[in-house]
Amino acid sequence: MATTILIGAQWGDEGKGKIIDVLTERATWVVRAQGGNNAGHTVEVGDEKFVLHLVPSGVLHAGKRCVIGNGVVLDPVSLVEEIDGLTARGFPVAERLHISDRAHVVFPYHRMLDAQGEARRAKGEQIGTTQRGIGPAYGDKAARFGLRMADLLDPEFPTLLTSRVAEKNRALAALGAPTVDAAEILAATQKAMKTLGPLVCDTVPLLYDAVARGEEMLFEGAQGILLDIDFGTYPYVTSSNAASGGACTGSGVPPNRMDRVVGVLKAYVTRVGEGPFPTELHDATGEELRRVGNEFGATTGRPRRCGWFDAVAARHAVMTCGVDEWALTKLDVLDGFATLNICTAYELDGRRIAHFPANVRELARCKPVYEEHPGWQASTRGAKRLEDLPPAAQTYIARLEELTGVPVGILSLGPRRADTILRGVHA
Repeated sequence: MATTILIGAQWGDEGKGKIIDVLTERATWVVRAQGGNNAGHTVEVGDEKFVLHLVPSGVLHAGKRCVIGNGVVLDPVSLVEEIDGLTARGFPVAERLHISDRAHVVFPYHRMLDAQGEARRAKGEQIGTTQRGIGPAYGDKAARFGLRMADLLDPEFPTLLTSRVAEKNRALAALGAPTVDAAEILAATQKAMKTLGPLVCDTVPLLYDAVARGEEMLFEGAQGILLDIDFGTYPYVTSSNAASGGACTGSGVPPNRMDRVVGVLKAYVTRVGEGPFPTELHDATGEELRRVGNEFGATTGRPRRCGWFDAVAARHAVMTCGVDEWALTKLDVLDGFATLNICTAYELDGRRIAHFPANVRELARCKPVYEEHPGWQASTRGAKRLEDLPPAAQTYIARLEELTGVPVGILSLGPRRADTILRGVHA
């Protein structure tokens, strides 16, 4: 398959970083198409752990070319810090990274407005934003008031930035918040552009030519479909399209050049931040899932809410993203549980439904309909084939496939590359 889109099929944090790292073995290009440094992809290589926020995960493989696409909003200062950190650890980035000249830029005033917006929301309506300025940056993009990487290379950039800062300072002052200094932002941005400037280009023909040559390409998504601005639990969502369609609009590679969609799922479900979560566990079992799974945000460090596998939400991902196969992660976290539950439907106001409601107030009233499965209470670590797993684990996986109508092509049994079973086209 020449072009593969990899998406999160839950509320993010599904383990996309590790799966991207595994799939990159076959790819020539790894493209990040949406989101910003509010995302954190964790990859373990040997005894080292890497948390990547803007740089595509393919950078950890020698010879792979990486692209930050037009659909990403990026903070130039943070990106340089990430590049410098990776270079210091022996992974040179600059020689293999291309940045779209159409990508929008996150500035300090975006972060301040993000924090103000969250602080001023009514109790119970907070989004749980990372306050990295992502939402306000996408807001400026939609309002046609944003600045793009191409603008940062333009001689008119100081004038363009000054006008934006003046407008944002009026908004900050009206909120009673501190204002920002245009000269400081200009100096920091121009310093960052000494590193980033040579990496900025029109990535559309770059990727078009690579596709025409038949080179393997992997599109890396951030967050997950349940945080998608259109198909997620709005308004408790991110500000971009985390669905597979976002890979097209966020890179410039058209849909008829995409070959396969891989959806990443945990063998249970987690969520960070606010919003409804039908299968959330508020008991000792939920605490045990968090402890064994080390469920704390890679970007924020916040504890993740944990719950049983939700087949209704997974089918929603299938319908909105066209998932061809699952990459199922963290099955090993369930090794010690005597009993497992799978949500097969919801009960909403006395009626059973099998779809994922758009209305978050309805979703909050949904009660999961569970079917119970015996646990395997044996280690799955070290298994090299599906047949090596305990019978109950094999049955659990088969049931997830049956309920979602999608096969499991990749099975992750731990954080390292070696802890992976590849099936089907990957074997």
